[in-house]
Amino acid sequence: MPKLNLEDASLLTAALEGLELQRTRLEEQIQKVRSMLRKGGTVKAAAETSAAPAAPKAGGPRKRRKLSAEGRARIAEAQRKRWAASRKKGKGAGNTAEA
Repeated sequence: MPKLNLEDASLLTAALEGLELQRTRLEEQIQKVRSMLRKGGTVKAAAETSAAPAAPKAGGPRKRRKLSAEGRARIAEAQRKRWAASRKKGKGAGNTAEA
């Protein structure tokens, strides 16, 4: 195992302290949610009281959302309109690189 110099050790120590702080915050949030569930509160209310964003589930990769063909067509048409407006705007500016 390679030896750590003083800078590496201090960096790792700082990282460890930060991770422990995050763990403490997460444990506090978990306790809040558990107490709300015991009291009959809702998960939405628990989410509103937490200050940090929720971590993704550890159950695996997120499922991809499906987009209908109609939705894709609407997005494609909107993008074509944006590109057409951009090209139209570019022609009016006077392109001097063609000479």
